[in-house]
Amino acid sequence: MPLFKKRTAGKPGEWYYCLEHKKVEEGPECPAKDRFGPYTTRTEAEHAMETARERNLEWENDPRWHDARTEGGADED
Repeated sequence: MPLFKKRTAGKPGEWYYCLEHKKVEEGPECPAKDRFGPYTTRTEAEHAMETARERNLEWENDPRWHDARTEGGADED
């Protein structure tokens, strides 16, 4: 029997979206590697995947994340 119980990080009142079970959870239910959050409201957690899609699109279209190349293939400074 282990001396210390392994705890999942988080606390009640925080909302998470579980990527494994595709559901909203209050407090820590699933491991941190399988969830988005914490969110302050259940509604924010319900829209976690939509928020992630929007942010990914913003990052993909942000010119600061794309290297500018010259015709010779070298990076511009």
